[in-house]
Amino acid sequence: MAVADWDEARGRMLLDPTAVNLNTGSGGPLPRSTFERVTGLRTRLAHAPMDFLLREVPPLLWTARERLAGFLGADPYRLVLTTNVTGAVNLVASSLNLAAPGEILLTDHEYTPMRWCWERMARRLGLELRTFRLPALPAHPGEIVDAAVTAMSPRTRLLSFSHVTATTGLVLPARELCEQARRRGIVTVVDGAHAPAFIGLGLADIPYDFYAGSGHKWLLAPTGVGFLHFDARHKDTLRPTQVSWAYEPPPGSGPPDGRDRFGSTPRLRRLECEGTRDLCPWLAIPESIDFQAELGHDRIRTRRRELADYARQRLIGWQGLEPATPEPAALSGGMVAFRLPGKSGAGTLRQRLWERFRIEAAVSERPDGPLLRVSVNFYTTESEIDRLAEALKELLYEES
Repeated sequence: MAVADWDEARGRMLLDPTAVNLNTGSGGPLPRSTFERVTGLRTRLAHAPMDFLLREVPPLLWTARERLAGFLGADPYRLVLTTNVTGAVNLVASSLNLAAPGEILLTDHEYTPMRWCWERMARRLGLELRTFRLPALPAHPGEIVDAAVTAMSPRTRLLSFSHVTATTGLVLPARELCEQARRRGIVTVVDGAHAPAFIGLGLADIPYDFYAGSGHKWLLAPTGVGFLHFDARHKDTLRPTQVSWAYEPPPGSGPPDGRDRFGSTPRLRRLECEGTRDLCPWLAIPESIDFQAELGHDRIRTRRRELADYARQRLIGWQGLEPATPEPAALSGGMVAFRLPGKSGAGTLRQRLWERFRIEAAVSERPDGPLLRVSVNFYTTESEIDRLAEALKELLYEES
């Protein structure tokens, strides 16, 4: 696309004109068309709740399920819609029973609430929780696979890892990691919070046991869109985290994996139903998929790469900043992280970036020092990255 075309695409987004948004990795803004779609659905829900829930939602829900499954390269009959990745992973952790003694294996870059989730499961089952260190700046995916294989042992019962790490945006070789785990009889749970629309996903090509993802980040879907896709071997493993109307299918519901009159299947609905709730975010999924398809998913990823490279050029070497995300395309995308001087306080820097410059960017504390993560998307401009570079120059100079 020409620069002018990206300017036009930016104009189709709901963006605060007074702020610089460099944090799609935490939450993406909405396309105007998606906002209008979900708002229209909520208006219908408000006007006639039961008519909407009983008669309008079912066909819309099945369409959304099929569209998301098609986008992910997944099977709609094994696609559980959730509120977010947290809910999806907790659904797995609360359902699994693994043999003790043994261990749950994580990378050292897992999202903190997910680590807590696995810690709770380990305590429940009498297992140990162990982490292994990811290579700092791997040159190729094989280095990551080697580190994981070295960490696996006959005691390993479950491996959970992020497809794209939240800390640095490192893309892990999910297919190879799951293959190695399956050869050893290890259950795999992939945290794909950042993966949908960030990379080209073909879930059918990855031999995982469970894959959880979010839609409110790079897919630019409404808050409240997540999913869990499970391998067919686990169709009877999952148990709903709460009991509601779908716990016992009504008479005449048909087979567990057949389409039902609710826009689901009895098996999936049992896991999704939480009583009366707002399903409109799920129903708006097709709008977000169509929006980015119109721009071109591959072209968007190419534009992100251009912007990430530009961010590297502007920030590497500034006041001691060093890259924390590898450059090869197989290992990175639209998120790039930088190591900050050890004396920089993550919380303070993030607060000052916002309060003084209206720049939203993720800054986190890590055992080896604080990290600044820059998330760029097609609506990001080079001038916004320049603003970040100038702001960091001023803020880090004050600390020196």
